[in-house]
Amino acid sequence: MLKMPAIRTYVDTSVFGGVFDAEFSRASKIFFAKINAGSFRLVVSPIVAEEMADAPPRIRQAYEVSLSLAEIVPVEDATLALRDAYLKAGIVAPQWAADALHVALATVAGCAMIVSWNFKHIVNFRRIPLYNAVNKAHGYSEIGIFTPQEVIEDEDETV
Repeated sequence: MLKMPAIRTYVDTSVFGGVFDAEFSRASKIFFAKINAGSFRLVVSPIVAEEMADAPPRIRQAYEVSLSLAEIVPVEDATLALRDAYLKAGIVAPQWAADALHVALATVAGCAMIVSWNFKHIVNFRRIPLYNAVNKAHGYSEIGIFTPQEVIEDEDETV
């Protein structure tokens, strides 16, 4: 059987924390198992690293263990410009610019999707089409925005 190539997937800070959250633990652990199995190519950024600095030790440790499998994408001028376009479009308020930056990082890096448990500013049915409209207006591809739960369910694949 032909193995599908790993899907480049940007992961924000919430997914690492989800491993230790009763509501999100199961799906987060399965998601990371699928990264380890090669189904997803883990992509993170310096913003995730910065946010991890304030995380509890066990969450930081989960992140640090994952770094050996991760591609770290830089914050570039194009990324900041796209984040600013999201803010200008009113997708999120300026105080949530870091959330918009996660989406911009994933988009500019050419990831197929971003995975997050942030329902308010990222995985939000009102915001997703707005992020993608701005992406298209600025010459970028649309990006899939999902929770770990949504991407672990695949009837044709097992971990």
